Amino acid sequence: MVTHVQLLAMPADAYMNEAQLAFFRQLLQAQLQTLQDNMRQTSEHLSDQQETPDPADRATQEETHSLELRTRDRERKHLKTIQSALRRIQDGSYGYCEDTGEPIGLARLLARPTTKLCLEAQERHERRERQFNH
Repeated sequence: MVTHVQLLAMPADAYMNEAQLAFFRQLLQAQLQTLQDNMRQTSEHLSDQQETPDPADRATQEETHSLELRTRDRERKHLKTIQSALRRIQDGSYGYCEDTGEPIGLARLLARPTTKLCLEAQERHERRERQFNH
């Protein structure tokens, strides 16, 4: 298995070679497993909660329940982005920008392995979002 340092030291013409794809596949699969474990623990915790007659305790319990549900929703969304990235590894499009087709870059993929956009395309996307959300 290739390390971060070895990955970054590879020549540009080796971009998304088998070693790099294997590195990111393993990284994403580890993230997927961690996320699935967290989701399982959250589900177990939510089902283990007991009713309490005290209104203050019940309010605290409901707030905790609400936070856990929001966390679980975020995890579910992130699960989909990881699965999407793994599919892109399979179909050969991983590491290339969805907008431009240009390489995303190893450093950016190391920082955010599920990204679909190169930095320039991401910045354009964020500018458009700010422009239309204001």
